[in-house]
Amino acid sequence: MKFALITGSSSGIGEQYAKLLAQKGYNIIVVSNRQDENCRVAKYLAQKYGVTAYPLYADLSKDDAAESIHSSAMQIGEVDILISNAGVLHFGKFENTTPEYIDFITALHYTTPMKLCRLFAADMARRGEGKIMIVSSMTAWTPFPTMSLYGSTKVALKSFAQSLWYELRGRGVSVTTVFPGAVDTPLYNLSESKRRTFRALGVMTSPEKVAQKSLRAMFRGCRVVIPGIFTKVAVAVCYLLPAHALLPIMKIPAIKRILDRV
Repeated sequence: MKFALITGSSSGIGEQYAKLLAQKGYNIIVVSNRQDENCRVAKYLAQKYGVTAYPLYADLSKDDAAESIHSSAMQIGEVDILISNAGVLHFGKFENTTPEYIDFITALHYTTPMKLCRLFAADMARRGEGKIMIVSSMTAWTPFPTMSLYGSTKVALKSFAQSLWYELRGRGVSVTTVFPGAVDTPLYNLSESKRRTFRALGVMTSPEKVAQKSLRAMFRGCRVVIPGIFTKVAVAVCYLLPAHALLPIMKIPAIKRILDRV
């Protein structure tokens, strides 16, 4: 029995990936560190779409998380699609970040996803088929003050995913990297009115639209997908803008006040 395994699929974009793939008839392994939510999503998928859905608890910041997930998944079935999506948003001056949190976010965003790809990509390459999706961020395209820790892990994912694409090319395994911008999820802790405004302006994209565009690109075998027109423009500006261009912006009084608070 073939499955799609999605990390961080108990909410947000990950849950939308699970729903859309279940709608296509894929069996789902729901992975996150919130077992109650895992069970809720798995139950919903099974009842709504008639697929087999397993809730799998995992703390992706732990050293052995990838090995544990892989071992459990192999007992459940064959993973045909791996979506590495789990993550947390982090703002703050790096000098105020604890060493423990650096370890946490580095493992969650980079080390464990890299290990998961190592294990599942090897299985897929042996079979000659499979799909991998790695969720990075638009912050991977230029430095973002107060997001140095978050952004640097996303840069690492960008480089890793592109290298993996080259390695697996021609072996039946596709690798698609997603670079979302601001997504309307609870991570931003905004009021509903502000979220509606940002969605209307195109500054924020709904999780459903991000998931739809990413999966469409993945099934087409695309190497990179940047969901949303605003995000495409922002990434283009970030790509072309030299890093030192941020220095005048950081001297703006309003920006300085924000930087001083984090």
